[in-house]
Amino acid sequence: MNSEITYAEVRFKNEPKSSGTKSEPPTAPKEKTNPQKSDSSFPKLLASLLILLLLLTISFLIAFIYKDWSCCPKNWTSFGSNCYFISVESGTWDESEKKCSSVKTHLLVITAKAEQEFIIQKLDKSSAYYVGLSDLQGKNNWQWVDQTPYNESATFWHSGEPNDLSEHCVILHFRASPRKWGWNDVRCNQHQKFICKMMKIYL
Repeated sequence: MNSEITYAEVRFKNEPKSSGTKSEPPTAPKEKTNPQKSDSSFPKLLASLLILLLLLTISFLIAFIYKDWSCCPKNWTSFGSNCYFISVESGTWDESEKKCSSVKTHLLVITAKAEQEFIIQKLDKSSAYYVGLSDLQGKNNWQWVDQTPYNESATFWHSGEPNDLSEHCVILHFRASPRKWGWNDVRCNQHQKFICKMMKIYL
């Protein structure tokens, strides 16, 4: 009798007490967490990357506009950073320069072979064209109208030219023999066509 009572007491002692309602299983103890400072370097890195991306975008747009939003006036030809107007009317050298000046340009100044090669492809072989090179003082002291230094190593005179101290202005014209374009000195009062040159307009 005593052993049964002891057994019953032991059995009930180990069981959870019942309060008449369904009990929920005990929850696991919460782990202790140590508060740590949030990593503040990531937002700074993200902000730097966004600023860099913005600067690259602005630089690209500026380069795109500078390159692609340049233009020449109507009836002008584009080459490099310049525009060229090839006249169909004739005049003296002085009249030709004044016509170029009236539209804020000047007679053609040629400083490179590539420019010379480009221009001659646009010209009429039966015509001659004034360029902005002259020796108005008659001392064989050739000067460009825009004050670009005259460089003898970058000239395109025909063979034997210049050949007359009384001829102070220069034309670009085609010779049949040999078949090529080149420069000739001529009298400035001759009536010839002309070529104007200006910098491109950037919008």
